[in-house]
Parts: sequence; structure tokens; C-alpha cells
Amino acid sequence: MPALRTAPLTVGFDLDMTLLDTRPGIHATYRALSAETGTFVDADLVVTRLGPPLLDELRNWFPAERLDEIADRYRTLYREHAFAPTVALPGAHAAVEAVRAHGGRVAVITGKYEPNARLHLEHAGLHADALVGDLWAETKGEALREHGATVYVGDHLGDVRGARSAGAVAVGVATGPYDQAQLRAAGADVVLADLTAFPAWLAGHLAG
Repeated sequence: MPALRTAPLTVGFDLDMTLLDTRPGIHATYRALSAETGTFVDADLVVTRLGPPLLDELRNWFPAERLDEIADRYRTLYREHAFAPTVALPGAHAAVEAVRAHGGRVAVITGKYEPNARLHLEHAGLHADALVGDLWAETKGEALREHGATVYVGDHLGDVRGARSAGAVAVGVATGPYDQAQLRAAGADVVLADLTAFPAWLAGHLAG
């Protein structure tokens, strides 16, 4: 017998390296920022550790008194450089469609600056019923609870922490900086190689 649900299904997704491969666009933006400011930023290194808030990364390259200014400039440059080279990861569209096929809602909960996250989704042709940006780790859990998400899908250990803090099923996808073993060790309830496996997993999960 299918599992009973007392509320509509809502599934949360992270954005960077879960739904979208944003590495080329982020790389291009940091190179542009470096050229404009005259400050060296190792863009190759930066794109290997996506997930934490922007200011956490900028602290590695810029003095504290300039962080707010630099973050604002980065977000502006992002709109010029990041959207065109960004592509949806394998299975991203099918994963979103699978949620809707079960009558569910999609909530994208991301650490990215929300206006840029919205433009990313539009560029990729992905529709979210809810979008909340500028959140990280446990603060993602607050948004997941607010939107009634019972599943959260992400590539980062911080995503696992966010899901668990919300009491949601933590689904890890090994498309970011962590492999399946690392995601499992961090407490992910389910670990998938990528989103191509998500529709079948979701069907089984909802069937109990």
C-alpha cells in the first residue's frame, strides 16, 4: 500500500553542482573580478570547493574591510559572465519533472545570491515553486521547514546538515566536491551517483 502523506509533497534541491554545473560561470566571474581588482584569485581552486557562502571564499583573497564591496561587484560581474556557460547537470530536468509527476512542489534552497539564482533557473529552463537564497547548512533547514519539504537533495556536506536539521530525508548526489562514501559518512540517508537515479528513488520512497 502506498505511504500516506498528510500534506502535499515538497522536495528541496540545492542549486550549484546539484541541479546546475555552475563551475565554468563561477570560474569566469572570478577571473573577471581578479582582472578588475588586480588581486590574484585562483579560480581553478575556487571551483573545487563550491558550497559555503560567497564571503567565506572572498576572505581568502581580499581584506575584511573590502568584503562587502567586493561581494557586490562579484554579484554584478556574475550576471555578465556566469549564465551562458552554465549547464544543467544530468537528470536535473527529469528530477524536477518527477516531483511534479507525483503532484509535488519544488523548492530550490541555495547559498547563492537569490536574484542570480532565479536568473540561473530561468536560463536553464528549470521552474521552482519556491526559491530561497543566501542560506548555508543549518540555515537551509529553516527554509526547508518553512516550505514543508520532506526531502532535500544536495551535493555538499552542508546540504546533508541542512536536511537533517529540518528532519527531511537527506539525499546526497556525488556531483560536487564529495564522493558517495563521504556523503554517506556525513549522514546522508540516501546517496546517488547523480540525479538520473532520482526519479526511480523518489517513486520507491513514496511507495513506502
